[in-house]
Amino acid sequence: MFRNRIQSSLKIAVKALKTNKLRTGLAMLGMTIGVGAVLTMFALGTGAQQSVSSDVKSAGTTLITVRAGNFTRGGEESKIATGLGSATTLTADDAQAIRGISGVAHASSVTRIRGWVSYGSEKNYGEVLGTEEDYATMFDWDLAKGKFLKKSDVDSAANVAVIGSAVRDALFGDSNPVGQQIEIHGEQFKVKGVFTSSDDNQSQMVIVPYTTMQRMLGINYLQLITVAADQAGNASQVAQDIVPLLRNRHHLDSGKPQAQSSGLGGLQGGSMFAGETPDDFTVKTQASEALTKGLNTSVAAFILANMPQMDEVNLKEMSGTLSRAGQTMTSLLAAIATISLVVGGIGIMNIMLVSVTERTREIGIRRAVGARSSDVLMQFLVEAVTLGAAGGVLGIFIGYLASFAITQLLQWQADVSVAAVALAFGIAAATGVFFGFYPAHRASKLNPIDALRFE
Repeated sequence: MFRNRIQSSLKIAVKALKTNKLRTGLAMLGMTIGVGAVLTMFALGTGAQQSVSSDVKSAGTTLITVRAGNFTRGGEESKIATGLGSATTLTADDAQAIRGISGVAHASSVTRIRGWVSYGSEKNYGEVLGTEEDYATMFDWDLAKGKFLKKSDVDSAANVAVIGSAVRDALFGDSNPVGQQIEIHGEQFKVKGVFTSSDDNQSQMVIVPYTTMQRMLGINYLQLITVAADQAGNASQVAQDIVPLLRNRHHLDSGKPQAQSSGLGGLQGGSMFAGETPDDFTVKTQASEALTKGLNTSVAAFILANMPQMDEVNLKEMSGTLSRAGQTMTSLLAAIATISLVVGGIGIMNIMLVSVTERTREIGIRRAVGARSSDVLMQFLVEAVTLGAAGGVLGIFIGYLASFAITQLLQWQADVSVAAVALAFGIAAATGVFFGFYPAHRASKLNPIDALRFE
């Protein structure tokens, strides 16, 4: 019964709104602009929060480097073993095991050489890295052209390469290198993409699958494993967790009590002086490398010992910054949403009051033939909701277009989510109910006799 009343009221509402299309369109326009503005600002605010989150998190470094071998100069004064050289025990299986550590977002096997990369008569000398498909994500590189490596490229040891923008400029100039063949270490590679980086050294790199590099060099081990923690505050803890994992995998534990290791720099197996087998790898966070660069070993050891506390402070600062940024964005969105929707709602209320006045005699006739006060209330309430919902749909469409245009023209990140669309539509319908209730209630309370006499 209630469903039939709603359907009947909706048909009458649509017919009434069609009667005066210009007035209906003007009433919907206010809601359309309001919802469009809300959705656009919501998208821009969400995009800005994500951008701030990414920037703040990257400000505290999340990268950890696991190097094959263990070598530290001048370590005797801090009892850090030295001169062990490189090792060949680091493998892709180690990288896979590291991915299982809590707090690890990405881990990539890495092999590398330095040599000539040529295209025709043009040559460029630089570093060639063999990596996995998620390496670009770890460094937040942007692709200028083409695509980055895929898992299938790594699994099949394909002869494909992604080159840095500086390599592109040196070999190809202004022409598009994607699809062209370059020569690396005597083999032909198809250029799959071009990446850009704010780091000049990185832009001079060439990236190939690590499996291809291993085949070229005739090796089955890695020089590096690059690890990305899920957030900067976890980097030190992840580095510490990597040490016992790799010691166990490399069968370095002798069963004797092992000294506490920082997991952050130098030789990780400082307990070799107590008879322990030293590590055959070195684990350092990016922050520890930056802070200890150029320092003597005793000072570096002190800094490394306090890295977890420094990371904890950084994490708290970043959390506070993100929280404040989120509160600012929320306040801005709330203010704009309130103003825009109030303007649109007032337009609906005005149109509905005019409609009630114009249709007073119609209301009297409906009441005279048996319509209840609740029927009249529902009729005009459905009409107001229809206005709000229709304006909301148009507003969502305009919000999508505006967000897309801003992203393309201004290069400002905007993220329109399904939740935002649902919220915008719900707000439009709710606004129609809120601002349409007074006119609908006024219509339902009209005296039938007075309404019939109305001219």
